[in-house]
Amino acid sequence: MAVSVVAGARLLAAADDTVAVWAVEADMGPGEQVTVDDLVSRRVRFADDGDLDHYFSVDDDLPGDLELTRGVGAGELLPRGAVGSAGESGLLQVRIAVDNEQVPAAVDAGSVVHVYLVSVTADGGPAAPSGEPALEAVTVVDAPPVEDNFAATGNRTIDVVVSEAQAQDYFARRAELDDPVVTVVKVD
Repeated sequence: MAVSVVAGARLLAAADDTVAVWAVEADMGPGEQVTVDDLVSRRVRFADDGDLDHYFSVDDDLPGDLELTRGVGAGELLPRGAVGSAGESGLLQVRIAVDNEQVPAAVDAGSVVHVYLVSVTADGGPAAPSGEPALEAVTVVDAPPVEDNFAATGNRTIDVVVSEAQAQDYFARRAELDDPVVTVVKVD
């Protein structure tokens, strides 16, 4: 009996062909730095041994300057194709100050948002928006809670990640308007 238990345990241990790989603990957007603190270990079994080459094993030494080039969802395995060295992605972080009433409270790091610019009429009221967002489907990488920055300025700041072309277009549109109202809409 004891021999069969030991043999069975050895057989099961030999059958465990899973490997520990890194997965992202929470939603992360493009341009965010990835550190070991952002990751959790997951044991997975790949049907093809070559598939492991597409992910980071927990045995791999992670480079210290990993930056996401695309968004990765909570629990998703960290693909090698979704990261690059810091600064190589061509993405920029842009800080936007928004009146607290113009940004949903649920907007936080990882949210995908549209940013609208609305011109102000002569009497100080908002004019009709153009209908097109100035920044479309951009990822928020930092959004301090309202209580952290609202009291000092009356605004809430959010940092979004955009391409250089998007940043240039955003600032050009903003420069065309006199004191525009910035409105953020959460889309995810």
